[in-house]
Amino acid sequence: MLDTAMVLAAGRGKRMRPLTDTTPKPLLPVCGRPLLAWHLHKLANAGFRRVVVNGAWLPEQIEAFLQACTLDLEIIFSPEPPGGLETAGGIVQALAWLGDEPFAVINGDVFSEYDYARFQPPQGLAHLVLVPSPAHNSDGDFGLEAGRVTPQGPWTFSGLSVLSPKLFRGVAPGFRPLAPLLREAMAQGTVTGEVFEGLWSDVGTPERLHALEKTLGCA
Repeated sequence: MLDTAMVLAAGRGKRMRPLTDTTPKPLLPVCGRPLLAWHLHKLANAGFRRVVVNGAWLPEQIEAFLQACTLDLEIIFSPEPPGGLETAGGIVQALAWLGDEPFAVINGDVFSEYDYARFQPPQGLAHLVLVPSPAHNSDGDFGLEAGRVTPQGPWTFSGLSVLSPKLFRGVAPGFRPLAPLLREAMAQGTVTGEVFEGLWSDVGTPERLHALEKTLGCA
């Protein structure tokens, strides 16, 4: 059972403009509730106790939203410099709050019906939730063979994962994406995965946001 998670909320959301010119992408509403609120409610309902949320674009809005949250969660805001630190860089900056045990990592701009109570400590350095590849990523990100994730294949990374802090051992602070670290771990056979075929959306454009709301019956 996990009790700590990080929601990555520092991206600029350029493809979502003009909506993100004045609102951070994780605060854009889906059926009247900000994306970030969907994640926080799911984490609280799954029994998580601590959540770290980072922010770089309009971070004061994210911090104010978190301060107003009344869920039974310890919520820590991790501000980043303008432009952000990318995925791995943001996690490295937050490691002191995330602790010594594995933690869930959730991209703040995805929506899914994946049950966060299913998150479990990985057998290796990471466990990734994969989904069938959507039209905008038809070539996929990774493969899956006997429960191990491979560097190429038909599945798309959902933005949901469980990571061990050991994955970041020796990684210097600063701007750094997560994918190269994951691919190094895959080469060592230390990344497991699963496929989730339920409702999932990478809410990356206004069109995808509208399509998601139509699927949920609120548009």
